[in-house]
Amino acid sequence: MAKRVLIVDDAAFMRIKLKDILEKNGYEVAGEAQNGSEAIEKYKETQPDIVTMDITMPEMDGVEALKAIKAFDANATVLMCSAMGQQSMVMDAIRAGAMDFIVKPFDTERVIKALDKVAN
Repeated sequence: MAKRVLIVDDAAFMRIKLKDILEKNGYEVAGEAQNGSEAIEKYKETQPDIVTMDITMPEMDGVEALKAIKAFDANATVLMCSAMGQQSMVMDAIRAGAMDFIVKPFDTERVIKALDKVAN
């Protein structure tokens, strides 16, 4: 059965790109969210296997959303997505329980490698 992924990113084109990569590589997109608050709601609704979480978003950033999701489900599997130059935020996210991170712009091979690593 395909692993279900919740895509969280404030940029629609990034969600589209990631959805395309996932679907072409055997993953099912459980839902999409454009900010941290929406991510928490969608996580509770869809109960995905994996979450790809953008770090920088309006309303609530990815690190705060990660903490809230981990508080709701300690076993949540979250991969952070960040642009170059956000290393300190990536480290905060890893300390908060993120499993790995994916650098933007998305490289298909790197995205799938990171997902496959945490999906098993």
